[in-house]
Amino acid sequence: MMLLRRAASAAALVALALPLTVAPPAHAADGPSACRTSPSVPLDAEQARLADPRTTALVERAGFTDFVRRFPAALCATRGRAEADRLVDDWGEALWQASVRRAQDRRPGGDLAPGDDRPLYWARLGMTAVLARWHPDFTVDRAALRARFEDASRGLTDNAFRAAPGVRRVFISGFDPFGLDAEIRRANPSGSAALQLNGRRVTLADGSTAEIRAVVLPVRYADFDAGIVERAFAPRMAGGPAPADIITSVSQGYPGIFTLEDWAGRARSADPYPDNVRALSGGTRERPVTAPGLGPGPEFIRTTLPADAVTGAVQSPYPVLLNSDVTEIPAGGTAPVDRTDGPTPGSRAVAGGGGGYLSNEVAYRSNRLRAELAPQLPGGHLHTPVLTGLPADPQQLTGPEFERNESAITAEVRAVLEHAAVRR
Repeated sequence: MMLLRRAASAAALVALALPLTVAPPAHAADGPSACRTSPSVPLDAEQARLADPRTTALVERAGFTDFVRRFPAALCATRGRAEADRLVDDWGEALWQASVRRAQDRRPGGDLAPGDDRPLYWARLGMTAVLARWHPDFTVDRAALRARFEDASRGLTDNAFRAAPGVRRVFISGFDPFGLDAEIRRANPSGSAALQLNGRRVTLADGSTAEIRAVVLPVRYADFDAGIVERAFAPRMAGGPAPADIITSVSQGYPGIFTLEDWAGRARSADPYPDNVRALSGGTRERPVTAPGLGPGPEFIRTTLPADAVTGAVQSPYPVLLNSDVTEIPAGGTAPVDRTDGPTPGSRAVAGGGGGYLSNEVAYRSNRLRAELAPQLPGGHLHTPVLTGLPADPQQLTGPEFERNESAITAEVRAVLEHAAVRR
């Protein structure tokens, strides 16, 4: 067991700086039964997209191939549930740290632009597909193992602020790519920004210093139902040596503009638009539903981010606007009404400024939790512009315009945070 733990820890450490070069533990080949897999086990709709060779190319061109290739042998070396738990934690954290270092141009490997968020996404999916088809000789809770791996590889674990006097602490979340059935090459600039900014010390607009910590969330209703937003945000608000001073969720929004969302709504109403496993929320504009697992809260929650400071100072290269649009069912009414000036008293939420999809829901969940645990914190939601610029040739995975736009969006996310996080 100690040998396995040391090997797994070495894997995590080596992956921070170099392409993974982990030798399987000495007892990895004790017998064929230790490495049974079931290729016939069906993958979910998200994992099934790995059949497209462009997804493999994105992993290869980031230098992440060894994560996927060596993961089966590491799983097969485990001899019990506790070892399996530790292994998925270690490999998940190693993948996250390698992705952060690569995004910040501190890890060599591959010819994709460093800030590209897609290699992390597709490498993670490749590893979860391996996990789905692994059949050990002991009983495992496969869903729990995957949840542990997902959390670790998304920055939810081993990613705390460093305690430093006078340094402001900024916590943000981004998202995976989505809409992949229409365009499998899509990236998500919010995920890219999270990777590029995680752990960074930045100088705020007033000359003070802040540290940014980030996570990247899945575009899946089931994970939200299971509390991934609360698992991500609660540790940054519930006391401890270094809680956040400001929080904001970030997602991809509208073409050509940034928007600070004034209101987040309690409802899901995005059907028939699916999530990344092609699941629907069950809610429509005419019949919104409340997401499972939500604690008590109002129909709408308003941002407490300093909107005037941000929209008055950051406008380049994209304008930054405050969006007060909502859709509600007014008190006593039955039909949805669109409003540009926020909700009316007693109304039922249909959609916040971010719509009725998961970008609105992450804003609601995180700020409902903020109101419960740390109401003094500024918090809200930022929508980035849509990331454009992919080459017309569907076999070309990247291009100069795409990479320039991705970098420009991250730079402006940073500028927004540098104004929003000033102590007031």
